[in-house]
Amino acid sequence: MTPRRIVGVEKNYDWGDEITIRHHLGAPSTPGTKVAELWFGTHPQGSSRVGPQLGTPLSDVTGEMTMLVKLIACAQPLSLQTHPTKEQAREGFAHEEAARIPRDAPHRMYRDESDKPEMIVAISKFEALCGFASIDHSVELLKSMGWTAEADTLSAEGIASYLAWSLGQDDIPSMSHAPEWLRRIAHLYPTDPALRIAPLLNHVVLEPGQALSLPAGNLHAYLHGFGLEVMNSSDNVIRAGFTTKHVDVNEFLRIVDTHQLSNPVVEVTMDGTYPSPSPGFTVGNSETINRHPDCHRVVYGELGDWDHSGFSIHHPEVVLVEAGTRAEFSSASLIVCTQH
Repeated sequence: MTPRRIVGVEKNYDWGDEITIRHHLGAPSTPGTKVAELWFGTHPQGSSRVGPQLGTPLSDVTGEMTMLVKLIACAQPLSLQTHPTKEQAREGFAHEEAARIPRDAPHRMYRDESDKPEMIVAISKFEALCGFASIDHSVELLKSMGWTAEADTLSAEGIASYLAWSLGQDDIPSMSHAPEWLRRIAHLYPTDPALRIAPLLNHVVLEPGQALSLPAGNLHAYLHGFGLEVMNSSDNVIRAGFTTKHVDVNEFLRIVDTHQLSNPVVEVTMDGTYPSPSPGFTVGNSETINRHPDCHRVVYGELGDWDHSGFSIHHPEVVLVEAGTRAEFSSASLIVCTQH
């Protein structure tokens, strides 16, 4: 069976831009319309459609997918955030359902019962904060910034206690000796208590093809760039700062994973896949396209004349390769997302 083109669902968040995603896929931009994300999946907050006439709901072909794929374009930093484990999601969802909090309420945190491990693969250079650096490294950075009280607190109390202390402070220390990336965030959120937390995280700039693997509990913030994101199909987000959206300090402190992450950046391994944060999906290169033919695959890249129409499209596309089928593409530069 021929693969099917997927039509994604746009998300017009204010941290996106007007050009990147639409132009990348060969579509015109609309002045004043920022496209931050394009979703490919069956999540109820953004369910895709598929070809050949592009009128068929993706869910009619695949059923409810447990994997969600997104293109994401960050013109400004996203919130500092983490995501729950499956057990935490089930508990949180049940609690908010019992409290009769509408699922679309701004202060709702658990909109479904799924965990949300994620992976982001850079398409352009992609800047992010990801996981806690070593305490020794963070103490030295804080001292170099002149943040003596912060350095002493972290050294004496550890990461978990430092987080609680930071989020309870009313003042913001001087940014005069802060890294440029932190000063950028402070310009947007000058009174945010999470400014004290950001220096503890690994600051990374991914090259195209490099990735971050983010298990549940990992604290992260995307700062700038364009990438392809793969995750369990969930919209559960617990925010700590850098946002005008709801922040629940107690819930954040309860679920965040404060283990240190020495090597946040991952690359394709010898078997053609990235180290995955979840058994629910794998992300790999063109070598993996038919490795799991019994699974649904979402494929991104410049695919050539994949539908045998006689025309080769010279911009990336996103297509579905259905479970039970095999596919061949002329391009070797693919990102293959496999749902298990």
